Amino acid sequence: MKKIGVYIHIPFCNGKCPYCDFYSVKTNDSAIEEYTEKLVQKIASLNGRYCADTIYFGGGTPSLLGTERIAKLLSSCRSSFGKADEVTMEVNPESAKDIDFSYLSKLGLNRVSIGLQSANDNELKLLGRSHTATDAAETVHKLQREGIDNISLDLMLGISGQTAQSLKDSIDFCAALNVSHISAYILKLEEGTLYYRRADTLDLPNEDQTCELYELAVSYLGERSFKQYEISNFAKEGFESRHNLKYWRCEEYLGLGPAAHSFIDGKRFCYGRSIKDFYSDITESDGEGGNSEEYAALSLRLCEGLSNERYRRRYGEDLSRSYFENAKKLERVGLVTVNEDTISLTPKGFLLSNSVTAEILF
Repeated sequence: MKKIGVYIHIPFCNGKCPYCDFYSVKTNDSAIEEYTEKLVQKIASLNGRYCADTIYFGGGTPSLLGTERIAKLLSSCRSSFGKADEVTMEVNPESAKDIDFSYLSKLGLNRVSIGLQSANDNELKLLGRSHTATDAAETVHKLQREGIDNISLDLMLGISGQTAQSLKDSIDFCAALNVSHISAYILKLEEGTLYYRRADTLDLPNEDQTCELYELAVSYLGERSFKQYEISNFAKEGFESRHNLKYWRCEEYLGLGPAAHSFIDGKRFCYGRSIKDFYSDITESDGEGGNSEEYAALSLRLCEGLSNERYRRRYGEDLSRSYFENAKKLERVGLVTVNEDTISLTPKGFLLSNSVTAEILF
């Protein structure tokens, strides 16, 4: 049986971060209990249909479920999808304090992603985060003591008050904790968020400054042995996120929970942004997926780039020579690297990834 990734959305938060556009609702213990039971039932109904080699609990804040509910979900996944090689859960420093990771690791949890965002407490306050850098460090140490050493930290770039030095300090903070993975995302003002509504009042770096911060992050993370492998993701050797690579390599995955997306048998579909829709098992079509143009575009998000050899193995034909001809023009201005087999974007190219990808493929 072909192995897929499984994404499970946990839509609960203690409060909404002002920049966040992910679907979430206010924490409520009875709602959390009901949601966990519905998820267990849904997972059980899929027994034998899929085999998963990666499972990812995202949110929201999955750690708000508590140890016993998470354990119940891990056991359900093992029964229905088999033993996965990589099982990731997102946590925040506050709710992680009460989680028994030693117990959960015995049930298969082996990777944790922590929403740090910054190691500067003033920057954290401006982001509306309720934890401090010390809280995050204590969470990392707790995980390491309890047997989980595959740990990822999130950083945000282009945020209020951020400077080149404060970004380097945040990277140094992460490196000193001996984590294996860092995700570094440029802040985007998403429509519907508090940040979007108050955009004129935010003291954000301008576009050029944000680009400089991104390029600094790429180079400085590299110096700290975090190799870039995707636009916003950096890892020590062998610690790339196997689950997220499925998205970028156009491989199959199943999403469970409100707003969760799936790609199965060439079809893309999703649940609506509503717990009620998930309970009613109502999904919406996102159309066909996996065609050659989509695969090429997603491949260009990765540092490994778009390879003619991998493309030929998948589609039985060579890449269009026009792709290489278009890429050669962009190589002259430092946006792309081209060799006989592969087209890949440079850090400068990643900053303009949508337009560069369009110039190459269309």
